[in-house]
Amino acid sequence: MDGTTAVVTGGTRGIGRAVAEAFATEGATVVIGARDADDVAATIDDLERAGGTADGHRTDVRDEYDVERLTETAARAGSEGGIDVVVPAAGVYHGEPGQTPMDDESYSAFDDHWRTNGRGAYATIRESLPHLNDGARALVPTGAVARDGDAGYGSYAISKATAEAVARGFAADTEYVVGCLDPGTVATDLSGGTGRDPESVAPMFVWAATEAEPETIDGEIVGLREWKGATR
Repeated sequence: MDGTTAVVTGGTRGIGRAVAEAFATEGATVVIGARDADDVAATIDDLERAGGTADGHRTDVRDEYDVERLTETAARAGSEGGIDVVVPAAGVYHGEPGQTPMDDESYSAFDDHWRTNGRGAYATIRESLPHLNDGARALVPTGAVARDGDAGYGSYAISKATAEAVARGFAADTEYVVGCLDPGTVATDLSGGTGRDPESVAPMFVWAATEAEPETIDGEIVGLREWKGATR
């Protein structure tokens, strides 16, 4: 990934943090955004101490002006200019996973799930568009909860389904490669800490950003099976 620039929202923890670290290790300039300014600064320091090149801002993906500032910073950060990879990994879950049934959920939880997980993915890709280089890719993290209709996931599941629809829309309407990556259940705050280590699935994002054929990603949902089959 030498010479490329990647934007990662939610880049201070969970999948976003693991992806930012993996990209930086591979030589990308990584620009991260997250809601806590201190966490952003600490993550940038960690990436740079490990030999990476990093920048970022406090970014609330519910605010498109925050996202605009982040993408403008990213477009200037790399030696080649512009943005090559976008990973909208910022997400929230209000409640315990599997314990938030639709018929017992607050309107405020519904609204914030949608604004952060769904609209936030839209804003991140939308604000990146003016800065994307030829061949740029947007990789939206997702999960089976967006499609399976399991009980107890309420508006969180709806917000993830929205993010998948956002990816399909951009894939259809732009010249860029935009798709979803489903790494299965990953141990983050959103899953209650159960599942695979985020670091174990970060290479999936590196592969999707670099080696995967465009038609494998564009408008598609790529899971662990497809990734492992392609990299055997």
